[in-house]
Amino acid sequence: MPPVELHSIAVYCGSSPGADPAFTAAASKLGRHLGQQRIRLVYGGGHVGLMGVVADAALQVGGEVIGVITEALAEREVAHDHLGRLEVVATMHERKATMADLSDAVIMLPGGFGTLDEFFEAVTWTQLGIHATPCGILDVAGYFAPLLHFLDNAVDAGFIDPRHRAMITTASDPGALVDALGLIEGRTEGVLRDRDR
Repeated sequence: MPPVELHSIAVYCGSSPGADPAFTAAASKLGRHLGQQRIRLVYGGGHVGLMGVVADAALQVGGEVIGVITEALAEREVAHDHLGRLEVVATMHERKATMADLSDAVIMLPGGFGTLDEFFEAVTWTQLGIHATPCGILDVAGYFAPLLHFLDNAVDAGFIDPRHRAMITTASDPGALVDALGLIEGRTEGVLRDRDR
C-alpha cells in the first residue's frame, strides 16, 4: 500500500531538553524531516526545551510551523517569536483541541506529564471515535520502553483492548515513524467540530 500523504503533524514533547543529548538530536532530526517533506509542524508554541528544538529545526529548512500556546504560558515569555503563526488560546483544553483540529497525525517525543497528557488524550479520542488520527511514539534511546511495557501489561491485565494498543505506532527513527503513520487508514479532517467538552 502506498503511503498516505500527511499534510500536518502535531508533535508533543518536553519544555525541557532532558538529560540525554539524544533527545535533542531526535527532536532536531524530526523537525528537519517534517520541514523537508513539507509536512506542517503543529506544536505547543514554546521556544524552550525540545519544543524549541523541533520548531527551530523545521524553520531552518523552510518548514511551516504553527504554535498553539495558552495565554498564561505566553505571558511567561516562553512563546516562540519567530513562527509563521502562533495561536494563543485561553485554556490547556482549548490548546489540545486546536492542535488536534490542525493535524492529520500526532507524534510524542520524550517529555513529562504534559506531553503524556496531550498524547494519550489524542489516543483516547481516536479510541472513542471522536477523531481518527494516527498516533506515533518516537522512542529515543529507549526512553519510552517502560511505558510501552506498561501498555502491553495493561493489555494482558484486561484494561486495554489489543486493537486499541495497536493504534499506537512506535519507531526510533523519525522518518520511519512518519512513513508508518502515513500508511494508517481511517484519517478524518480532525476532531468533530460540534463536540461539547
